[in-house]
Amino acid sequence: MNEEKYILFDQYLQNEMTIEDKKDFERQLAEDKSFASSFETFREMHFQLANKFGIEEEREAFKSNLKTISKAHFKSSEAKVIKLKPWYVAAAASVAVLIGIFFFNQNSNPNFEDFNQQEQAYFAERGDVNVTLKQAETAFNAKDYKKAIPLFEIILKDNKSAEIQYFYGISLLEMNQFSKAEAIFNQLKSGTSLYKNKAVWNLALSKLKQKNYKACKEILLTIPSDFENEEQVQKLLKELD
Repeated sequence: MNEEKYILFDQYLQNEMTIEDKKDFERQLAEDKSFASSFETFREMHFQLANKFGIEEEREAFKSNLKTISKAHFKSSEAKVIKLKPWYVAAAASVAVLIGIFFFNQNSNPNFEDFNQQEQAYFAERGDVNVTLKQAETAFNAKDYKKAIPLFEIILKDNKSAEIQYFYGISLLEMNQFSKAEAIFNQLKSGTSLYKNKAVWNLALSKLKQKNYKACKEILLTIPSDFENEEQVQKLLKELD
C-alpha cells in the first residue's frame, strides 16, 4: 500500500471527500478486491488508533508526533505536485508507525475474515432453476456480490424461499449493506426453515464485521448447541471473552 492510498483512505474515513470523489472511491472498493483489502487493513488500524487516542488532546499530540516522523523519514514529500494538509502528509509518512501499532498493540478482538467461511450456492442441482437464478448462483460463488445482489432481488419478486433470502442476505453482508442484511437474517431467524440458525450465525458475523463485539456475543449465546457450526460459535465466543 503506497502513501497515496493512505491519504485517500484517511480522507474517506474522515468524510472529507467531495460527493463525486466518494462515489469514485466506493466504486473502486466494489470493483478492485486488492484495493478493498488494503482499505480494510487501514480501517482496522484507524479503528485501533481511535480506541487508543479517543481523547482529543491525545489525538492532537499523536498527530504532532506523526508530523515529526514525516519530516525525518519523508523529506522528499515537499517535491510532490499535490498540496496536502499536514495531517495527510503525516499519516502517509508514518506507515511503519501505523502498522506497528496495528500488529503489536491491537487488542484480542477477533477478526471477521477469520470466521467468514460461507458455503457455496447450488441452485442448479434442482429442476426449477431459471436463467436468472443460475446467473445469481454463478456470481455468488465467484464472490461477485455486487452482481449477485440485483439478480437475487429479481428472483425474490417471484421466489421468496428461505434459501434465496439466505444467500441474498450473505451477499448484502459481504457488500457492507448491514441494515438490509440483518433485516433478511432476522426474518429467517423468526421462521422455521433450515436456514434459521445459519441466519443467526450471520447476524453475529454482521455485528463482528461492524466491531460491535457485545452484540455479537449476545447473538452467539442464542444459537442452540446442535447447530452444525457449533465449533466455530464456541471458538468465536472464546475469542470474544
